[in-house]
Amino acid sequence: MNNRFIYTSAPGRICLFGEHQDYLGLPVIAAAISKRMHIRANLTFAPKVFMNLPDINSYEYFDLKNLPLPYTCERDYFRSAVNVLLKEGFQFSLGISGELNSSIPINSGTASSSALIVSWLNVLSHLADKPRNLSPEELAGLAYKAEVEEFNEPGGMMDHYAVAVGGIIYLQMSPSFRLETLSVNLGKFVLGDSGEPKDTIGTMNRIKSETLKIAHQLKLLDPNFSLLTTTADELLAYRSLLSKSDFNLINGTIANRDISHKAITLLRKLSNEKQIVDHYLFGQLLLEHNDNLRDAQQILTPKINRMLDASLEAGALGGKINGSGGGGCMFAYAPNKTENVVEAIEKAGGRAYIVSIDKGVTVSQ
Repeated sequence: MNNRFIYTSAPGRICLFGEHQDYLGLPVIAAAISKRMHIRANLTFAPKVFMNLPDINSYEYFDLKNLPLPYTCERDYFRSAVNVLLKEGFQFSLGISGELNSSIPINSGTASSSALIVSWLNVLSHLADKPRNLSPEELAGLAYKAEVEEFNEPGGMMDHYAVAVGGIIYLQMSPSFRLETLSVNLGKFVLGDSGEPKDTIGTMNRIKSETLKIAHQLKLLDPNFSLLTTTADELLAYRSLLSKSDFNLINGTIANRDISHKAITLLRKLSNEKQIVDHYLFGQLLLEHNDNLRDAQQILTPKINRMLDASLEAGALGGKINGSGGGGCMFAYAPNKTENVVEAIEKAGGRAYIVSIDKGVTVSQ
């Protein structure tokens, strides 16, 4: 046995623009943040996996003799990653032992599960019988399969690409897939964890199914209707045909799409021309997006509203809920008032962390 050791790390992420949009085929802008997950692992003679999880006082332990692996619980990501790699031709005749540590808040909308899967896939691909150094894009695609497709879940690809590629990314889903990286120095953010548990899958299922149902109804009435191209003004023609709640949801979806378009235009200009960031304009776009998520998608909680309001009163230029919503995290854009905003969020009952844009997945041996 080649006594191989590996150390890999992957970031959490914030969704800047396009929350609840990627699984509808709409564009998103996301950023990796300086809260990271770390795995240290090595090969063992016995064909078993043992992974110590001290942050949650737990561990993962399973045999690699009989493959593919049966799933023993919902979202069984340690095993699903193995099974996805088996389909790609990887083989595992030896075992793996290691430890996972993370500073990413769990079940809070900061992509801790995607960071886990990307990191674990990186370990597995390097410690397989025939090791391969997978690119960030390859890891992202495999992570999507392991997290979403293996369990028939409703999520999109944003988290996996944000975590694997790092920095600020623009992800276009339709009419064709496109990944774009943006080099912009936005400064500091403050991540605020409400501590409120959230139902990620339930929330995504609700918004996805309701939005697609409304879009299908409108498509039957007008074959030219499209979530990609129908304008906000054109949408007004359907107002009398929909219930108030249905119109608000589809209108908010179109509005969020348009905000993403404004944001990518701004960020591309900053990235290509290296201009000074208009922090105020960027913050206002975040707030516009958050207003739609509050009123149309209805994913904010009273506590997260209070945390955002407190952030703005303390000098933040903008902010929004982060992730599927119904709990979890928010973030404030506060490049010059970070300490004030940290104090304000904590007074509002949240737990606050100063974060910056960070690199994607890394590996060393």
